[in-house]
Amino acid sequence: MRAAQIIEQRQPLRIGNVVDPTPGPHDVIVKVEASGVCRSDWHAWMGDWAWLGLSPVLPIIPGHEFGGVVEAVGKEVKNFRPGDRVTAPFHEGCSHCSSCLSGHSNRCDNLQIFGFAHDGAYAEYVKVPNGDFNLVPLPDEVDTVTAAAIGCRYMTGFHGVVRANLKPGNFLVVHGAGGVGLSSVQVGNAIGAQVIAVDVDDAKLEMARKEGAVATVNARNENVVTAVKEITRGGAHASIEALGIQETILNSVLCLRKGGRHVQIGLTTHNEQGIAGLPIDAITAMELEIVGSLGNPRSEYDGLLSMIAQGKLNPRSLVSREIALDQVNDVLNDMTNFKTYGFNVITKFK
Repeated sequence: MRAAQIIEQRQPLRIGNVVDPTPGPHDVIVKVEASGVCRSDWHAWMGDWAWLGLSPVLPIIPGHEFGGVVEAVGKEVKNFRPGDRVTAPFHEGCSHCSSCLSGHSNRCDNLQIFGFAHDGAYAEYVKVPNGDFNLVPLPDEVDTVTAAAIGCRYMTGFHGVVRANLKPGNFLVVHGAGGVGLSSVQVGNAIGAQVIAVDVDDAKLEMARKEGAVATVNARNENVVTAVKEITRGGAHASIEALGIQETILNSVLCLRKGGRHVQIGLTTHNEQGIAGLPIDAITAMELEIVGSLGNPRSEYDGLLSMIAQGKLNPRSLVSREIALDQVNDVLNDMTNFKTYGFNVITKFK
């Protein structure tokens, strides 16, 4: 099969033929029809997140946002058969730890991630471990490009909004209007929140308005905390930080009203390496809540896919470009220079 491999960090991916994957007893082989190019893939390519234990052993095929059709199943697989249309969370659960058994597969004690722990979906075929537990069947209304768009960024934004615990009419501030941020804007708008998007790029802020943001703040030109306090008349009910940068984390916490909730989605950069300062006195005095949010558990997929099938959510609107596998190096270079908008999805592998 044709695939793109990271051979050496920060060097062009090698694109060519590799050996097709074969299923173990509980594995499923999926023929990939669409595969998103995510900034997490860029982080793997850059060699980031070693402090999280997410250093892939090279060579490896990146890619963890995909939609496709089941090609083959292991002898112990019972719930899927060739021809089924499927996707999967970027994080695969083991199915038997306490987190998986309680519906929190994104917190699995034995969590694995496509493109980090094993080969991912920048390829014609991808192997899904523990397929009965990790695969998600697609309803007829959801095509495989939309499934790839759900992938990592959209489902992460969806779960982040769930974690924000919003009521209709509440103010939600989303810090960062990249893939996760724009997804959070769209989902927040769909559930009736008044969403404010913050970024330094006017083009991304315009995309946020198209996805339902009622206001935007350019952090390059305005004091974010002051602007948000004015728009919300005292502070947001919840905020989502989607970048993992010290400055935006502080802004996210400080733009809240009393009793507000900060949702941390963004993983940190080389500068922070997992450690970021917080305004502890403000958190205490204002009784603020700080919660983390990782991916989207398998248990929340039915609700997410149902909203898409009903037309309440539209992740495909965030797909800015369908590309060939041979263009993936160009996209990764554009990510280095923050020149990507929306989602780039690989749909041509030959």
